[in-house]
Amino acid sequence: MLTTTYVPGAPNWLDLGTPDTGAGAAFYSAVFGWEHRSAGPEAGGYGFFEQDGRTVAGIGPLSEGASASWRVYFHTPDADATAKAVEQAGGSVRIAPADVFAFGRAAAFVDPTGADFAVWQPGETQGLDLVAVPGSLSRTELYTTDANAAKAFYESVFSWQTRDVPMGPELTYTILTPAGAGPAAAHGGLMQLPQANLDAGSTPEWHPYFEVSDCDATFARATESGATVLIPVTEAPGIGRFAMFLDPSGALFAIITTARG
Repeated sequence: MLTTTYVPGAPNWLDLGTPDTGAGAAFYSAVFGWEHRSAGPEAGGYGFFEQDGRTVAGIGPLSEGASASWRVYFHTPDADATAKAVEQAGGSVRIAPADVFAFGRAAAFVDPTGADFAVWQPGETQGLDLVAVPGSLSRTELYTTDANAAKAFYESVFSWQTRDVPMGPELTYTILTPAGAGPAAAHGGLMQLPQANLDAGSTPEWHPYFEVSDCDATFARATESGATVLIPVTEAPGIGRFAMFLDPSGALFAIITTARG
C-alpha cells in the first residue's frame, strides 16, 4: 500500500501529458472531482490536480512527438546516480536529470522493453500530498513485452523486491515492493502483455490506478465524460473492484475500489 512517507523506489509523483490541458482538466474534474491549479506562467503550462487543496497529480502539455499518457515517477535520493544505473542495466535516458526550481530534481527514462518512467529526487516537494485514499493514486502497474527482462532491470535500478503470482495457465502477475519493505508496502505490479494485446497494437507502458469509493459510480462518470472502456468493472477476489480506460486524449488509467479486511 502506498503512503506519503516516501522511500527509495516507491512512486512519489505522477503527471499527465496531454495535447489539451484544459480539456484534460475538465475530464478528470468530472470523473474525480479534482480542481486544477496552474503552476504559474514560468512553468510552461504545467499545473496540478488537487483534492481539498492537496496535490494528487500534475498535468502539462505534451513534448514534441509524444502521445498522451500518465507518467509515473519513483523516489530516488540521487537522480544522477539513478540515470547511471538505468544505462548500466540496459535502459536509456530520455530527459537528463535537471532541477525543477527548488522543488526537486527529475529525470525520465525508457526501460529495455520500451516503457517510459521517471524519477523524482525531493527538494522542497517530497511528492504527492495524498495517496491511497479515494481520488488519489492507489497503485502503479507496468504492461511489458518481456516480464523477465523488466523484472531484472527494475531490480537492478531500484532494488525492488518481486513476487510472482500465477493468475491462470498463461499469466503471471509480479508484485513490486520497495527494497527492505514488507508485503503490505507493495506499490504495484507488472505483467506480460498477452499476444492478443500485442496484435492489437499495445505497447509497453506504466499506468496509474486511482482509488475510488464506488467503482461503478466512477465508471459511469468516466464513460459519460468520454472515456473509452478497455476493461469494464471487474471483481478481483481479495484485491478489489476495478476498471480500465483511455481518457479522451488516449492516456491509459484505471480505477479501483480496494478490498478491505
